Amino acid sequence: MGNRATDAIVQTLKSKGLRVTPQRYAVYANLLGRTDHPAVDTLLADLNRDGPVSSQATVYSSLQALQSVGLVREVLLEEGVTRYDANVSPHHHFRCRCCGQIEDVAWDIIPAPDFGKLRPGLTAEGYELTVQGVCDRCQESQV
Repeated sequence: MGNRATDAIVQTLKSKGLRVTPQRYAVYANLLGRTDHPAVDTLLADLNRDGPVSSQATVYSSLQALQSVGLVREVLLEEGVTRYDANVSPHHHFRCRCCGQIEDVAWDIIPAPDFGKLRPGLTAEGYELTVQGVCDRCQESQV
């Protein structure tokens, strides 16, 4: 990662009022560079690939700090697994039922639901859809 990217990440963290620690920087930079919505274990293994630099507790606390200022969001697409995403703009997800791969789906390709059909007393504040199916890689391997 070049100096501009490093400076941009540091500035983003500072602009949100976060103290820039090596762990927060590493977690955020890692998430920005991927689209697979990793779980903590995957993130930790990636960060520690070249030697131990972080613990699970440190990764969790870094994620909490990043999430509290809106730089990262939790993605719950399967029971018992919390994944993390640095893309905090509105979007949906596709999850392959064969390989578990997750990818972003553009917000505007799926029409908004009619929240007026909810029963009286319910007020919608937001939504996100998970499309489940089979990805092209798994379809090719099944042929």
